[in-house]
Amino acid sequence: MSKQAEQGTHDFEAVSTEILLEAPIMAVRRDKVRMPGGRIANREIVEHFGAVAVVAADEDGRICLLTQWRQAAGRRLIELPAGLLDFSDEDPLAAAQRELVEEAGLEAARWGVLTDMFTSPGFAEEAVRIYIARDLRTVVKPEADDEEADMTQQWVPIDEAMGRVMRGEVQNAIAISGISLAAQVLLHGVTPRSADEPFEMRPTRLARRREEQLGAGADLKRVRTQLVAPAGEVD
Repeated sequence: MSKQAEQGTHDFEAVSTEILLEAPIMAVRRDKVRMPGGRIANREIVEHFGAVAVVAADEDGRICLLTQWRQAAGRRLIELPAGLLDFSDEDPLAAAQRELVEEAGLEAARWGVLTDMFTSPGFAEEAVRIYIARDLRTVVKPEADDEEADMTQQWVPIDEAMGRVMRGEVQNAIAISGISLAAQVLLHGVTPRSADEPFEMRPTRLARRREEQLGAGADLKRVRTQLVAPAGEVD
């Protein structure tokens, strides 16, 4: 079977697009998409800035894990240091370095890419780049607020972290992916990708629209939540 046949051949053209909701860290749009056979179907899409996450590994093979409240999940989750690409044109590596300082009080001399992944491609644009950071040193962590003020931090051997994944104790998809791939690096000597590799999956539509509104270099979250769709358009 040819590669083209394996991938399918239909062009899922968006014949029209409208924004339904604008909110600080996301937006919702509706695409009308031409399906095989010609039918036009509505697809509601969560627009996103993209994000970065970091597996910080020390010289003893331990990794830094955080526990943070997540309102959507209704529980505290074991996670990696992570954050949004919510500043205009911010380099993903620079964003990861910033988040590692802000959430874990760490800097790293050696960086690599573990993976780029879509988190919920059935309805959201969000793509995340997961780094591994090594040769660590402790720095002063800025004062936290909101959910991060309640966040806790622990150092866990990578094999124990994998055990937590397999026991179902880690329920954050980004953390599961990062821990599993970091285990390949730390336990089996797999070489991560270059930290400078372009993040081609990074979503750009929301960021471009916010840059037009707020200007280059702006904090792209600084908008008011507003329902944009006409009355009766949102089910």
